[in-house]
Amino acid sequence: MGNLSHAYSLFQQSSIVMHNNNNPFIPNTLIRAFSNSSFPLQALYIYNQMQYNNVVSDCYTYNFVLKACSRAYKLIQESGSFDDDADDEVVVFNKGVEIHCRVIKIGFENDSCIQNSLLNMYSQCGLVSVARQLFDQIKDTSLVSWNIMISAYDRIEDYESAGYLFETMPHKNVVSWNILIGRYIRLGNVEAARRVFGCMPERDAVSWNSMIAGCVSVKDYAGALELFSEMQNAGVKPTEVTLISILGACAETGALETGCRIHESLKVCEHKIEGYLGNAFVNMYCKCGNLSLAREIFNGMRMKTVSCWNAMIIGLAVHGYCEEVFQLFSEMEESLDNSIRPNGLTFTGVLVACSHKGLVDKARWYYDHMVNKYKIVPNIKHYGCMVDLLSRWGLLEEAYQMIKTAPFTNSDVLWRTLLGACRKQGNMDLAVISFQQLAKEQLTDGDYMLLSNIYAEAGRWDEVQRLRSEMGYLHVPKQAGYSQINMNVSVRLS
Repeated sequence: MGNLSHAYSLFQQSSIVMHNNNNPFIPNTLIRAFSNSSFPLQALYIYNQMQYNNVVSDCYTYNFVLKACSRAYKLIQESGSFDDDADDEVVVFNKGVEIHCRVIKIGFENDSCIQNSLLNMYSQCGLVSVARQLFDQIKDTSLVSWNIMISAYDRIEDYESAGYLFETMPHKNVVSWNILIGRYIRLGNVEAARRVFGCMPERDAVSWNSMIAGCVSVKDYAGALELFSEMQNAGVKPTEVTLISILGACAETGALETGCRIHESLKVCEHKIEGYLGNAFVNMYCKCGNLSLAREIFNGMRMKTVSCWNAMIIGLAVHGYCEEVFQLFSEMEESLDNSIRPNGLTFTGVLVACSHKGLVDKARWYYDHMVNKYKIVPNIKHYGCMVDLLSRWGLLEEAYQMIKTAPFTNSDVLWRTLLGACRKQGNMDLAVISFQQLAKEQLTDGDYMLLSNIYAEAGRWDEVQRLRSEMGYLHVPKQAGYSQINMNVSVRLS
């Protein structure tokens, strides 16, 4: 992000200058920067300011704003970073259509960059048929246009149309092959992607990034780290996208040393850590248990996404720093950035903190705050935190009533939590109810042993014998264990 936030602050203070200046160079520069950042909605805000102050817009303005629309729509769909409300998608799409109309009105519709940005905007918003109509109207279609349309069909899983365009396009470049790799990655067929990767005439950073991200998506973290080493040996410089994927692999495998080496390399290069890269570092350090470095990265970021706030809050909560969680949540609510507001994942972190400290009343308050102020529908994780907390503090009846109202078809994790608490509290009636509810899905050996132990402690040995006989007769499966690996690789960023 560099000094983008500082530049934006200067822009906000320069409305008088912009009002008396009809040169779009400065706002265009900012719009372009934000359209490629984690905050594309700011680009739309700047464009609206240009219109308000009657600053002339040129072909570059419209090209950058259309790119911002595409990116904003994508980010909203992927992570709900700006709002939990689908209204944001409508606002962004309508702005894109407005720009399209304005482009036609002033005669920029034949500009090749704008044509490609329109193709991308409509396809990103799901209107691939509209994008195809525009594509068919372009007199001299470029490789970029072909690649956008192939990618658009891939995105809606119309692989027949995508394959037809791939076979009929007059020339193929590395982007075309990258799209094919991306298709296989989305289908979860990493081996097919590897085969395409292996026979590519040439590879660029995107090719390597796609393969590394593909390995991470199927939890082949060792494969991702191995590809990262191969990428460096091939002399291809890692990009931020590369590092985000690798940091994700480090987070999942506990490869703190590799993550630290990447961090040190960026310090040497004086590379500013912002946006998604900052999120990845915060997440990695939190999951690896180094909260001081996570906080260092977090505090150094000028502009923080919801994902970044969430990663820090959850990291602190999981490691028991509960007061810091509540303080950070308050700072998040008081943030001057209107695009930042707590979402469901934020409250999961806060409720985990409450559960760690046994703060029942505080958990009830945050739960109600989530529902009443932010209109967030509680998910299974929110229910899980509340049921766990209530159960551990002996409030079994309240936990039971909460589970009964849960709108989930599969709530076995909640019933299993209650069953475990019933053993500690000696509540046989609720234990039997929990066991019966679990029987509607699939009972495990642990469920049988819990209820059996409750019966044993009550001296009901006939029930103990019945459960153990039933367990053997039904061949009740045992829960499998798992292990983790630790991978460390060398890092070269320059």
